[in-house]
This record gives sequence, structure tokens and C-alpha cells, in this order.
Amino acid sequence: MLKKITIGIVLVLIAIQLIPAEKNESNDQTFDISKSYDLPDQVATIMKGACNDCHTNLTRYPWYSNIQPVKYFLADHVNDGKRHLNFSEFTKLPLAVQNHKLEEVIETVESKEMPLESYTYFGLHPEADLTDEEREVLINWAKEQMAYLAATYPADSLVMKRRTPPSQ
Repeated sequence: MLKKITIGIVLVLIAIQLIPAEKNESNDQTFDISKSYDLPDQVATIMKGACNDCHTNLTRYPWYSNIQPVKYFLADHVNDGKRHLNFSEFTKLPLAVQNHKLEEVIETVESKEMPLESYTYFGLHPEADLTDEEREVLINWAKEQMAYLAATYPADSLVMKRRTPPSQ
């Protein structure tokens, strides 16, 4: 009986390898954050190592991303990250949303919510294991970009509008 269960599990593991998962490799930079914001080399380097795999239109996939169920998990993880913040489509967003996203960058980097701990488990992606100095560089950069927006655009264009609930 145990032999049949083992064979069944092996067959399922082999079969799921055939399930495709879309890869994030378009690298469309049309609305990239660098088109409208200052992105110094140091910030770009930190973002490339710690942010871009989940928050741009180009993910560098490790070897294990070709194995199911890891392939599906990574695809879902990247899509979720891009749904929250996509630096490759940043300038397509309304100014108030851009300003808010920069504020969220500050908050999540300060609180060490980002990059996710799971991204650096087992020594994976050591470049994403940010030092306090690197965190400070990202935080200061995001604050400078918010200051640029505040100095360039009317204050009311940088405030998120409250959504009114639908009438009952």
C-alpha cells in the first residue's frame, strides 16, 4: 500500500511540472519610475537587488523557479508584489497615488516589512538583506522624491481622495 501511495505522489509531482506559470519578463519600461524621478546609481543598485524582482516588469528567476509547485508560488508572489507596487508602471499612476506609494516605501522599509524575510531565507538573495545604511538610503531617496512632488505640484493633487461608500 505504501508503495502505491509513493508512486502516486511521484506521478502527481511529475504531472504538475507540465502546468505552466507565466513569467514576469516583459521588461516594459514605458512608465518606469526613472522616467520622471531621480534614481541615483546607489538607489538603483539597492532596488535591483532588493525590490525589482517583485516590483517591476522584469524578474530574475533562480534555477528552482522551474520546479512546480515553486514555479506557481513565485508567479503568484511576483504578481501580488506588482499589484501593490510596480516601479515599471509607476508614472502611469495619478500623482496622489505616486506620492502615497513613495510614502508606503518609506513605511515598509523603515519597519523592515520589505524586502520580505522569505526572500532572503536560507541565504537566498543576499543582496536583498539590506543593511541599516541601505535602508536609510532608500528612505531618504523616497522622502526626496516626495519633497520634489510637493515643490512641483499643487498640494491638492498629491492627496488621495476619500472614497465615498456607495449609496444603499
